[in-house]
Amino acid sequence: MSEESLPDAARPQQADALPEYAERVLEVAEVIPPGRVMTYGDVAEWLEEGGPRQVGRVMALYGGAVPWWRVVRSDGVLLPGHELRALEHYRAEGTPLKEASRAAEGHLPRLDMRRARWDGGGRAQGHT
Repeated sequence: MSEESLPDAARPQQADALPEYAERVLEVAEVIPPGRVMTYGDVAEWLEEGGPRQVGRVMALYGGAVPWWRVVRSDGVLLPGHELRALEHYRAEGTPLKEASRAAEGHLPRLDMRRARWDGGGRAQGHT
């Protein structure tokens, strides 16, 4: 995915400047409570800008300094390549998980999206 696929506000203006859209995405990641998650699409919907792919791109490029494990895929599959690190965070925070079946690749659990998903509660008001 190129920078051209990001919303205008997410395109870098200067090499050192964090794009405004990226700042907003990262702010949302920081307010998600421990033990809860939002999907990439939830974050985009809350911001009323971009979409799941743009949020995922921001998290991939800039998300290392925020609780990245709380912004997830809608199917509850752990982030490929970061499964074990994310799982440590989920277990430490008490995030609801569904244990993996024996047929599951790597026998890794998934997030229990029905119980773990956070809708932003009252904090979504005025947060953009």
